Formats: sequence, C-alpha cells, structure tokens
Amino acid sequence: MSTIKDELQKRILVLDGAMGTMLQQYHFQEEDFRGERFKDYPSPLQGNNDLLSLTQPEAIAEIHAKYFEAGADIVETNTFSGTTIAMADYDMEDLVYELNFESAKIAKQVADKFTKENPEKPRFVAGSIGPTNKTASLSPDVNRPEYRAITFNELRIAYKQQVEALIDGGVDLLLVETIFDTLNAKAALFAIEEVKEERHIDIPIMVSGTITDASGRTLSGQTVEAFLTSISHIPLLSVGFNCALGAQQLKPYLQRLSNETEFFTSAHPNAGLPNAFGEYEETPKQMQQYIEDYLKDGLINIIGGCCGTSPDHIKAIAEAAKNYEPRKIVISA
Repeated sequence: MSTIKDELQKRILVLDGAMGTMLQQYHFQEEDFRGERFKDYPSPLQGNNDLLSLTQPEAIAEIHAKYFEAGADIVETNTFSGTTIAMADYDMEDLVYELNFESAKIAKQVADKFTKENPEKPRFVAGSIGPTNKTASLSPDVNRPEYRAITFNELRIAYKQQVEALIDGGVDLLLVETIFDTLNAKAALFAIEEVKEERHIDIPIMVSGTITDASGRTLSGQTVEAFLTSISHIPLLSVGFNCALGAQQLKPYLQRLSNETEFFTSAHPNAGLPNAFGEYEETPKQMQQYIEDYLKDGLINIIGGCCGTSPDHIKAIAEAAKNYEPRKIVISA
C-alpha cells in the first residue's frame, strides 16, 4: 500500500475522466459490441460498455493511454457495471469474472508501460466498482414501501466475485464509486474485507459517494456527515464524491467532507450539469477554474472527472493540480 500512499504525501494525484464519453466517439454499433465471439448471442448487447474489454480491447487500451498522456496518475478499469446484478440486463452473468479480469489486465498493461517510461511518475489502476442498478435501502414500488429488489447478502456475493477478479487482473486499488445508496456500498466494502482476510492481503480502497441534488444528500437520504460516518469503520485510502454535480456545485459538500475526515479526499465531478439533451458543455478551461478553487482551499488529494470529461479536461485539471500542495490531513488526538 505504501506506493500510492507515498505519492499522495508528495502531490495531488490525478484520476482519469469518463469512459463512456470516450467510447461514444468510436460510434460502436451492435456488431462492434458483439465482435466475432458473440455474433450469435441471443440478447441485444449494444450499450454494454464493459463487454468492450473482450470485443474491442484495443479501444479500451487506447482510452487508458490517452488519459495517462493527459497527465492522469490513476485510471479506472472498464468495469462500472461488472457485477452479476448489472450484467443480468444482458444475460451475461456468467461472464462477470472474465470481464473484470480482462479489464484489469488491459489497464494494468497500459499503466506499466507508462510507469516504465517515467518511473518518477508511477501510474496506478483503480478497479471500478459501480453501485449496480438496484438499491438495498429503497423500494422500487411506491405501493410497497417494505419491498426490496435486492438483499445485502446478494450484493455482497456479487461484489465479492467482482473484487476477486479485479485483484486477480492486477489492480493496485479498488474504487467503490457513484454511491447513491450507502447500504450497497457497505455490501461492497464487506465483500472487499472478506477477500482481504481470505487472501491475507491489503489493498487500498477509495470510496466515492454521489450527492444527487441541491439538498446535499445521497439518493438514500444521507447528508455528507452521515455518509462519512457510515463508511468510516473501514480503513480507507480516500473518501470523496463524484458524478451528479459539476465541480462548482460540488464544492460546498467537498468542503464539509474535508473538514470532517482523516482519510485522503477525492473528487471526480461531471463537466457541469447536463443540458436538455443530456450533453455536458463545460469546457476544460471552465472546469479547470472551478477545480482550482478546491486546490486553493486545500480540499483535495485526488482529483479527476466523471460524466462528460475527456483527456482535454484531465489535461487542464492536471496542469492546475501540479501548482498546488495536497490537502493536509490533521489527525485528531
């Protein structure tokens, strides 16, 4: 664990940007998602971005390389939906281990290449663990408030499979991200702790929640402070926020988080808020200016981008980040 921790003591680390935004530029069609291997698969596969690690691995490797070239220190694996729960939409539950393993392997090969070229700037791979498309805290049926679409145990089992495959594929750390329901995240963290114990290993864990609107709460109703309390029993590398809001809107919640935690802090906001067509219009320069406010106030240790961000956004963010000291952690007595 020392390597990334050592780097975090020295400087602000830069996380990559959006995978989906980049994949859209390839204009992949159904046949591209299928490739040769899945050409006769009975279910529609377009939109299953995680599958592209098997059918279009060169594109995934190219995207990772573009983010590293832009100045990223950490890239996320292409595994945001890499659980049996999310893959059930495509009838691909049986492929979960392979999807995560191959995605981790692709990212690690690219990271190792960049580290070898510049050992002074080691590059890291974060295994991306998304929230799934089900929530353990809320009912999807307004007429049955007691109903749950999934249980804690089902989530734990699914996450454990994903975590084992990511570690086997060579990730340096795990990123439980876009948390809208902390109970889902707790299942993921429980699964990670199980794997660590069984394998006698330690692996750094980043946790990133999502403040969904101006109420300043997660979708399941937690404030910044409640969210932090819910996950602080685990020895985390970092805690932060991503998605839902742009950098400007996210700042007050990041400020509160930074004041309350002894973990490193992270943020990877969207490129502003989406317009009427769901597009993100904030330019790299605009985003850089908003993020510079975080840096001036010493709020952050890890900074990157989420929806709508590209290598150009990450380049602008990295250029700003190198001029500032990382947030100092004050350990209370």
